[in-house]
Amino acid sequence: MKITYTQEKIDKIFCYSSIQTREKIDRLLEIDASQYTNLGKESTKSEKAEVKRNSKYIYKTIKKIDNSLGSMFLKHLD
Repeated sequence: MKITYTQEKIDKIFCYSSIQTREKIDRLLEIDASQYTNLGKESTKSEKAEVKRNSKYIYKTIKKIDNSLGSMFLKHLD
């Protein structure tokens, strides 16, 4: 079963006012880890590229929350 995450879901987490900053970052990183976990040997180049694009978007969103942490993730993105 393929689970897809949209930028809308990422933006929704970013805009939550009921959760603290740390939990927002944790939820975003959980999505990122889940995407990479669901990649496999049979994954196409386009699926891998989509996951990488989503990761970059997640890291940019984290940078809006915590500039130094988000910058570090973006710097180390493959």
